[in-house]
Amino acid sequence: MSGQKLLSAGDLREFARSAFKSAGLSESDAGVVGDDLVKANLRGIDSHGVSRIPMYLERLDRGLVNPRPDMKVTKVAGAVAHLDADNAMGFLPSHLAMDTAMELAADAGIGMVGVNRSTHFGMGALYALQAIEKNYVSMIYTNSSPAIAMWGGRTAFLGASPVAAGVPGGKSAPFVMDMAMTVIARGKIRLAAMRGEPIAEGLALDVEGNPTTDAAKAFEGVCLPFGGVKGSVLGTMMDLMSGVLTGANYGGDVKSLYFDHSEPQNVGHLFFAIRPDLFMAMTDFEARMEEFNRRIKALPCAAGCPEVLMPGEPEARTEAKRTAEGIPVTDNVLADLAAIARDRGLPPLAEAA
Repeated sequence: MSGQKLLSAGDLREFARSAFKSAGLSESDAGVVGDDLVKANLRGIDSHGVSRIPMYLERLDRGLVNPRPDMKVTKVAGAVAHLDADNAMGFLPSHLAMDTAMELAADAGIGMVGVNRSTHFGMGALYALQAIEKNYVSMIYTNSSPAIAMWGGRTAFLGASPVAAGVPGGKSAPFVMDMAMTVIARGKIRLAAMRGEPIAEGLALDVEGNPTTDAAKAFEGVCLPFGGVKGSVLGTMMDLMSGVLTGANYGGDVKSLYFDHSEPQNVGHLFFAIRPDLFMAMTDFEARMEEFNRRIKALPCAAGCPEVLMPGEPEARTEAKRTAEGIPVTDNVLADLAAIARDRGLPPLAEAA
């Protein structure tokens, strides 16, 4: 099992920005991607943080991701827009799409933006948090490369395809949901494989369809959907809404981030923004959210559980802790980042004081 060291969020951000600038991204775009990756680490979602830098750089270097995209937004109906991402890194069109959805919602009450010709967009909660900052309710859908089988099937067909959502909380904690259709995110299996750690039973099958606790074999095999048939059905909906509806790849055609370098991914996303003051004054909505939070905090706890938390609250606490103390990064990820620094002539990372 790999050891780990603490690094500051600022140092990681600067390294990530420099790495993506070296791959041809503009300074501002490299900053967005670097900030988003470190945000995932800060919130404890290390599977979607700086450990992905080598993989993203490889796809940029191979010409599978466009470092200087010409993204186009087209209004297609009263509260609906389409965004052609031009094979950009998925973070960039996704932030633009959420901004556009909020602009549409400001007038219409609700805004929807469909995105195609995109790539992996990282942690879905990024865009829920973006909307919460502007006091909008949000829903975020995406499809992804095959990871789970259709219910009754034995081969990967549906993506892990996370769904995210956010609701502003007023003076209390907001609701932030971000979950894949798999029992756990596929990126967490990848991270376990990188660390040489086993995974729990019931998460995945190997390439021959056998249950496995070997993370490396699981990552090459098939993830299991959460909730059995229910997770499979939700995964189907994600592919229909994010892939079929938007004009992106669908039905097993989204290219793997890790194993398929034949052509761009053409991932699809769908973003919704909703004004919270549609049915009441904003002050009334905030008061209701604060009361909802108060009721959650007053619930009796199950055995062994010290308190009941709003979804997103554990990640917010982790972010506060890691901002103050540093982000733990495993030695094997540090070795990968050191190799990038060496190969690209970048300043190496230093361990946090």
